[in-house]
Amino acid sequence: MEAELIALQERIAHQDAAIDELTRQSLTHTDLIARLQERIAQLEGQVRDLSDRVGQEVDDAPPPHY
Repeated sequence: MEAELIALQERIAHQDAAIDELTRQSLTHTDLIARLQERIAQLEGQVRDLSDRVGQEVDDAPPPHY
């Protein structure tokens, strides 16, 4: 009976360590996802700005010389 309790305690300790590691990884991934979502929003804004400029007249004239 005591050996079974020890085995269960060892199993629980191993599972606790695994849960802690998975929690750490989950938090890391959550942070990474949030940063990627912010970057995607920035890129979407840049694409929107560029698409708004398409068709607008571009001033390719050389600058005046003084």
